[in-house]
Amino acid sequence: MTNFIKPGKTDTSTDEELLNVYRKNGDVAVLGTLYERYMALTYGVCLKYLKDEDLAKDAVMAIFEELITKVKQHNINIFRSWLYVLARNYCLMQLRAGKKLDIVNLDDVMEFTPLLHPEDNNREEAYKALEQCIDKLAGAQKQSIDLFYLKEKCYKEIAEITNFSLNEVKSYIQNGKRNLKICLEKNSEY
Repeated sequence: MTNFIKPGKTDTSTDEELLNVYRKNGDVAVLGTLYERYMALTYGVCLKYLKDEDLAKDAVMAIFEELITKVKQHNINIFRSWLYVLARNYCLMQLRAGKKLDIVNLDDVMEFTPLLHPEDNNREEAYKALEQCIDKLAGAQKQSIDLFYLKEKCYKEIAEITNFSLNEVKSYIQNGKRNLKICLEKNSEY
């Protein structure tokens, strides 16, 4: 990894200054200077989700390519936080596209850490609890969560299947995740 992530040159410019310079003149080297500051963070996020060093390295490079256009399209207040979310979302899309997201990995992605990382002898009970909590979700939330996580559909596909708007799909998934977490925390006797 030391060959992959090299410490950048000392630059006293703030993230905001570098963003503004890049937006004005489109100099990819300026964006590269900014990205270099957070390359280790990006690699760590990618490694956490993709669980493979080579895939994580490839993702770091692909995310930089996405930055070239996305930085100009978005209003970024705190680059580090924005980049973290971008990297996480990129990795989740890679997992979905590669059909690698299954119920076993659902616990990592949905971050129900204490609830879905039980001892092996309690794993079956944990999944039963998850199924029961999914059944308790409101209709639209249940349908959206099922299509997104279990049937691996993207937001657009869910909108087409359900006739919900994209914003409704995002809202149902976000609220469904929150409600699942609450339900699982209440039923954590296992």
